[in-house]
Amino acid sequence: MVATERAATNMTFETVIGLEVHAQLLTRSKMYCGCSARYADAPPNTHVCPVCAGLPGAMPVLNAAAIEFAILTGLALGCAVPAFNKLDRKNYVYPDLPKGYQISQYDLPLCVDGVMEFDSGGRTVHAGITRVHVEEDTGRLVHRIDDAGHDVSLVDLNRSGVPLMEIVGEPDLRSPEEARDYLMALRQTLRYIGASTGNMEEGAFRCDANVSTRRTDGEILGAKVEIKNMNSFRAVERALRFEERRQRGVLAAGGTIPQETRGWIEDRGVTVSQRTKEQAHDYRYFPEPDLPPLAVTTERVEAVRQRLPELPKARRERFASIYGLGAAEAAVLTAERPVADVFEEVVGSSASPEAARTAANWIVNDLMGLQRERGLPPDRLPLDAPQLKDLLDALTAGELTARAAKELLPRIAAGELPRAAASRLNLLSLDDEAAVRAAVEETIAASPAAVADYQGGKSAAIGRLIGETIKRTGGRAKPDQVRRLLEDALRMEQ
Repeated sequence: MVATERAATNMTFETVIGLEVHAQLLTRSKMYCGCSARYADAPPNTHVCPVCAGLPGAMPVLNAAAIEFAILTGLALGCAVPAFNKLDRKNYVYPDLPKGYQISQYDLPLCVDGVMEFDSGGRTVHAGITRVHVEEDTGRLVHRIDDAGHDVSLVDLNRSGVPLMEIVGEPDLRSPEEARDYLMALRQTLRYIGASTGNMEEGAFRCDANVSTRRTDGEILGAKVEIKNMNSFRAVERALRFEERRQRGVLAAGGTIPQETRGWIEDRGVTVSQRTKEQAHDYRYFPEPDLPPLAVTTERVEAVRQRLPELPKARRERFASIYGLGAAEAAVLTAERPVADVFEEVVGSSASPEAARTAANWIVNDLMGLQRERGLPPDRLPLDAPQLKDLLDALTAGELTARAAKELLPRIAAGELPRAAASRLNLLSLDDEAAVRAAVEETIAASPAAVADYQGGKSAAIGRLIGETIKRTGGRAKPDQVRRLLEDALRMEQ
């Protein structure tokens, strides 16, 4: 292996990667029948009818909402939507495919010729999108050991027929890192437009990668290899990195790369051969006889286009330019559409840069910290927009100190406004100057060293005295008022 890697270093290679992404669409019903598409928590084989069970004579009916979601995705990716497309039968035999074929699209897909623009490695990458087409998901195989100790495989058809969209990318990616960043940007786009949850752990967002290796002089040395079984962004990057090294080593040693499908073995960190790669003719595609071709009018496309929200990259750039936020802060705020919506609802269109930065800091540092502590999903903050606005207004008005607000934050009840919560918990700012002056006197008496430092010319020592005084008031004293009273008292002692 050492000799192989040494030989590989004497040749300059380029990795060529194209990704095929399957995303489940957020419809209420399945692709070709009325069964519920919400299968994850349902008992096995309870969301099943003659259509999705593949019973003879059952007739499919196309889900219009799934078609519109796929068109919306194509438009978000800059695709053209041809006026005519059709559905096809993709024939193969597998236990979780009850009909023995999948209704998909082959030569006339719904959307074509798009581009995915994303940032990777400090630069903007433009990766072509070959096509976006619709199909149906398969059932699910469950492997277990029965009471007699035998290995058994059971079939759950709840997922069979769930609307699925395949997004086929051009082989424009040149590194495992670019592939990872492409997937993350694509998933973010699908979540922004509401087409898919993008949850990889639930199988709603799945990826196969096609990888080949060629010399940088353009001579293609290796055939295309498909990698499957990657269930996280990290797994995609690791699998592609391993395959990149493997292919380069084989080619540098004078070997050849067969066209095949390989599976990623997560716990071993390797890809292993599964089968030779199928060609299109292996699936015996032919037009689906039970569903008519689709005529997509210009009017329908434009109606769907009106549903497109501002996409993540544009929103990130606008947050940086309009609100004066840093690139990293704008990226965090726009990572999830609901979070970005909360920020904009709170600050409004006329917010000053200072107000916008304050709101951003509370969301990024405090709310997201509490979000992680509570195990909330990344698109759900612990406070909604009215609650956060009430909190920030109370801070601006001096009704809450920053310290009291931080103490208050995890104690606000669902739907409760922060001012009401602060009143309930006795955390509103202390307006009683006599009480603050008493706390100042207690602090001075209890902190002779800090007092001596301040009176000896170390002006920064007053910070310790301010913090101690605020602590004595339960965080309710206003810092500016405490500083003024401390300075007055310390002058009188000199």
